[in-house]
Amino acid sequence: MDRRAFLAALAALACARARPAGGPALRVVSLSPATTEAVFALGHGPRVVGRSRYCDFPPEVKSVPPVGGFVDPSLEAILGVKPDLVVGVQGPGLRDFAERLDARGIGTFFPPTQSFAEIGAMLVGLARRLGDESRGEAERTRLERERLQVEQAIVGRPRPRALFVFGLRPIVVAGAGSFPDEMLRLAGASNAIVGDEQRFPTLGVERVLALDPDVVIDATGGAMREGISITKDLPGWGEIRAVREGRLIVASDDRLLRPGPRVGQGLAILARALHPGASIP
Repeated sequence: MDRRAFLAALAALACARARPAGGPALRVVSLSPATTEAVFALGHGPRVVGRSRYCDFPPEVKSVPPVGGFVDPSLEAILGVKPDLVVGVQGPGLRDFAERLDARGIGTFFPPTQSFAEIGAMLVGLARRLGDESRGEAERTRLERERLQVEQAIVGRPRPRALFVFGLRPIVVAGAGSFPDEMLRLAGASNAIVGDEQRFPTLGVERVLALDPDVVIDATGGAMREGISITKDLPGWGEIRAVREGRLIVASDDRLLRPGPRVGQGLAILARALHPGASIP
């Protein structure tokens, strides 16, 4: 056995010993903000020993060492903190990465989170791995209660056709089957994008003009990501009726954009913006 293989074997052995056989995970690395929030919401934040560079809530997680990003985690950094469980949401390239971790004796959990049902299942599955399944069931019940409160508050209200925009160069929007698409429907709107098989299709501004949405939701992050936001002065966008008439919602709250335990609050925020006169808790 060469030196590199020997060191990898030692790291795997150390990780395996950190977790009692069949017992709960004691040292967790989280590679997504949603799963990091979930571990803390379940009451087990102290078990997080590594995080992605994007994990910033709750504030105390910022003291946990980063181990890379969502799509570029560092295997070396992860092995260095000796986890017995690495979690995250499904994403490009993570399947192969999970296999590499599994080969070293480290448990993994990368569930889908493209709907409220899947987010609830994520909370329960994560809680089970932490040895606290009843807490996971309680969190799922809370999430369902928050969803129903919004649903009941907007019964009978008109459903505006909304365009959920995530990028401007090129224009990227939420399509059918995506998490934001479900958020729109649950918040009392319909997606202006219909019949497109892609979850996040790209459009030209001419297509946006033809769609003529009643509302445009700007989730591009403005200056934080691209240095621009949707305004009447942005070339092409001033011709869009919703933008021209001031029906533009800036979606910058993480609760609205992250498929994690605060998503029920995010749904209420979106519903209030879409239905200003509704009494939404």
